[in-house]
Amino acid sequence: MLSSSKSTRQLYPFISLQNPILSILEAATCNSLSKIKQSHALLITSALSLHPFPPSKLLQLLLSLPSSPPLLSYADLIFHRSPSPPLFSYNSLIKAHSDPFSFLLFRSLLRDPSAPPPNQYTITFLLASCRPGSGLEIGEAEQVRAHAIHLGFESCLFVSNVLIQMYGSWGAVGEAEKVFGECSLKDLFTWNLMIGVYVGGGDVESASRVFDEMPDRDVVSWSTMIAGYVQTGWFLEAMQLFQKMQLAGVRPNEFTLATILAACANIVALDQGRWIHAFMIRTRIKLNDRLLASLIDMYSKCGEVRFAFSLFDKAGSLKHTVRPWNTMLTGLAIHGFSSQAIELFERMKEEDDVVPDRVTFVSLLTACSHGRFVERGKLYFDMMKNSYNIEPGLEHYGCMVDILGRSGRLREAEEIISSMPMLPDTAAWGALLGACRIHNDTERGERIGKLIGEHVGCHVLLANAYSGQGRWNDAEAVRKKIEKSGGRKIPGCSSIEVDGIFHQFLVGDRSHPQTEFIYSFLNAMSVKLKVAGYVPDFGEALVDVDDEDKETALSRHSEKLAIAFGLLNTTPGTLIRVVKNLRVCLDCHCATKFISKVYGREIVVRDRIRFHHFRDGSCSCGDYW
Repeated sequence: MLSSSKSTRQLYPFISLQNPILSILEAATCNSLSKIKQSHALLITSALSLHPFPPSKLLQLLLSLPSSPPLLSYADLIFHRSPSPPLFSYNSLIKAHSDPFSFLLFRSLLRDPSAPPPNQYTITFLLASCRPGSGLEIGEAEQVRAHAIHLGFESCLFVSNVLIQMYGSWGAVGEAEKVFGECSLKDLFTWNLMIGVYVGGGDVESASRVFDEMPDRDVVSWSTMIAGYVQTGWFLEAMQLFQKMQLAGVRPNEFTLATILAACANIVALDQGRWIHAFMIRTRIKLNDRLLASLIDMYSKCGEVRFAFSLFDKAGSLKHTVRPWNTMLTGLAIHGFSSQAIELFERMKEEDDVVPDRVTFVSLLTACSHGRFVERGKLYFDMMKNSYNIEPGLEHYGCMVDILGRSGRLREAEEIISSMPMLPDTAAWGALLGACRIHNDTERGERIGKLIGEHVGCHVLLANAYSGQGRWNDAEAVRKKIEKSGGRKIPGCSSIEVDGIFHQFLVGDRSHPQTEFIYSFLNAMSVKLKVAGYVPDFGEALVDVDDEDKETALSRHSEKLAIAFGLLNTTPGTLIRVVKNLRVCLDCHCATKFISKVYGREIVVRDRIRFHHFRDGSCSCGDYW
């Protein structure tokens, strides 16, 4: 039997690639679906569709249009009715599909004796399609890799790179590492891919080792490494690396700047954040919705929410996506500006181009929680499903538990947990348990404590609730249970930035070079606060000792050490910003209000839940947090 290409040449000897009809197959002329269909019809009526080249060219033009399923179906039709499709057509369709159908094409290519053999691009496109969510499995990629070795492409740079990328997408870090180590050729893309694989797997130390070994680096290398530090919480290291990037003369891109602004936001590095903002203006980096959101997030989380709002208000067309609105809503919510957050949401609803999403409602419900807007919270929770067809998730149910629990409606909060269509997480149980402690409902707290399993944070809340009730034996029993399970309570840690340098303090910390001065200052401060009317809240003491020892223990909480350091090392009138990793305790909250009045300082404390702005003896939260 004659091959299809030979049959075509015998049956249609008059077909010539110089045929003037082929001039219609130019990208400038054939640049829309309707024109492609017209050209296809002309090829059929002129019998040019029976020659391998014209359908291949038509397929190329079709796949260059904006992709959609109907176009891909049309491309498949052209391909399957083409006589002896060239390898270019196979490769183009394999690349376009990136799903199980690409494997069917590959198998037909291997089985057709008249078809050309696969090349390195065939293997590359096929491996690129083997990613999670594509309907393909990593085992199928292993089969393709075996074919690549058989065909002699094992040492091909393109194939090696796509293998590293593919293994990384599946989390197979060891396999990616093996391919990287066996590469006889490596380009900059190879090194960047391996850094990305380590960062994706959370192994920042290995990523850093590869970064240090690189013969050359580009903006992707630096940005990926900075992102790795940020996602693992190594914010200071991220900022130090960004400074080295500047010294190396590498211009940051949008991704770099958004990432480093996130680092500034997390450690309240306002001075560095302002410098980056000024750098963006000075170097005329074009602001987009992502960078705007990053700036709003940085200023909000560094305590400058009013400046963040002024940026948002002046943003104009950059507010035509939901991202900046969500970030601004979050900023207002965590600062306790609940009414302003609700007003902003109502403005957002009037925008034609902006549609609220899941994140929008998390921020909105958080604002309702901090503002004690219970009925508003219920309204917005129902609005998610009824108006926007958004199914509430764990985070939304957790917000509702928090809204009801904070306001003292503990029975309703517990009913929310019972009615959830999914298993409650520790955040929901923790919100309810924390509310039980605030409202002294120890009986309900005990019952919940038996339901929450071995989660350390929730058991710590229960132990603290017992301590607050003076039930020291019960508190000690819970702590022993935590120790027996191998869990550990996260120690309180507070940080403060002074003159661009960050200082961290743990509870009872004595490692700082200024420890003696800090503790001496704390003793003097304690006297001044008592004269002003401060009374220590011994309910926050976690062990059964005499009152003097309890008072000493309370005075050594990490935020008090950080505030004392700030008062010692800044000029009078300077605003003090402190970040704490846990929720601020009742005693520290009360003490900080007195400190702000006695020393005439504005103190901003960001804890795990929200911001507290202390000024002249009062707090912005209204003692509701």
